[in-house]
Amino acid sequence: MSTDVSEFTLQFPETLSVFEQGRERGVHLGMQLCVRRHGIVQADVALGEAAPGVPLRTDHRLSWLSAGKPLTVVAWARLWQRGAIGLDDAVAAVIPEFGNRGKEAITWRHVLTHTAGLRNVETGWPDISWSETIQRLCAAALDDGAVVAITPGYHTASTWFLLGEALQRITGRDYAAVMQSEIFEPLGMTSTVAAVPESSGTELDVPLYERQQGGLVDLGWHLPPRLSRPSPGSSLRGPIRELAMFYEDLRQRVGKLLDPPSVAALTARHRVGNDDLTLAHVVDFGLGFIIDSNRYGVATVPYGYGRFCSVRTFGHGGAQCSQGYCDPEAGLVVAYAFNGRPGEGQHQRRARALNEAIYRDLGLGAR
Repeated sequence: MSTDVSEFTLQFPETLSVFEQGRERGVHLGMQLCVRRHGIVQADVALGEAAPGVPLRTDHRLSWLSAGKPLTVVAWARLWQRGAIGLDDAVAAVIPEFGNRGKEAITWRHVLTHTAGLRNVETGWPDISWSETIQRLCAAALDDGAVVAITPGYHTASTWFLLGEALQRITGRDYAAVMQSEIFEPLGMTSTVAAVPESSGTELDVPLYERQQGGLVDLGWHLPPRLSRPSPGSSLRGPIRELAMFYEDLRQRVGKLLDPPSVAALTARHRVGNDDLTLAHVVDFGLGFIIDSNRYGVATVPYGYGRFCSVRTFGHGGAQCSQGYCDPEAGLVVAYAFNGRPGEGQHQRRARALNEAIYRDLGLGAR
């Protein structure tokens, strides 16, 4: 059940203030936020507008962009847990045509820790087909100067299609169907989708705006082809409460998706102390998850979880607009999505302020 806005105003005044300040600056129109603590929903709210003059609702589907990546990871990990694939297996063992031009040694561990050396491959999504994207990846050489297992650099799009292709080849079903059966259905995520058929209506799908020349411009990302063609690294969308449901299942460790050892493995530090070439900052990674990296600069770390989070906090952000995470020591799950992309600098400041306000409103951070 959604939180009444007046109740939210009383319980989360600093969080609301961060949202309102951003709206006044013109960096977003609306935001969905879900906060859970020890399994209890503390907030499930939609603030502001979906589009000018249209109130944002909690059942609207917002684009999660890269904040949805961990769902692909967990779908892959469910196969790993069943013994259908191995973390240190070569990618080419599942996708034989991939094993060329220096890519023969790339394993799923390298893919999940962003050390595969394929940051710069253009996927062509959403303008070309899935199979054409896989062909591009299979034909590609390593990035100039990259050393597999050594060179650290967050892969924004490329190798996520390899994870998706592995899901397809092992299960014999397409990526969207796998996500439906492996993740959405077990958790009751009834409104989350990996792709929306072009024949379907888009009345639930909210525009994503980008700040350009002092105003917010509709990017059209809530429409085909971006809406209708899946991408394992950026196409998931839904009400943000359903992303929180995903993290709540991981927080419990004995949830519906993975057993405790698998959750522990995904959220442990596997890549530590590396200056990431893409993020231009030292960031620690688990297997497909970003792990709290405040130790490297709490005021500068990108897509962090704020200065009050514990060192065990894990999650993932979506470019300039969204984030989901779990702080297991605080029993806390947070997920939010703005419908405005204001540029990296403004978003990082906005996200840091929002995360810290949430902790303070819950009595978990210093004022």
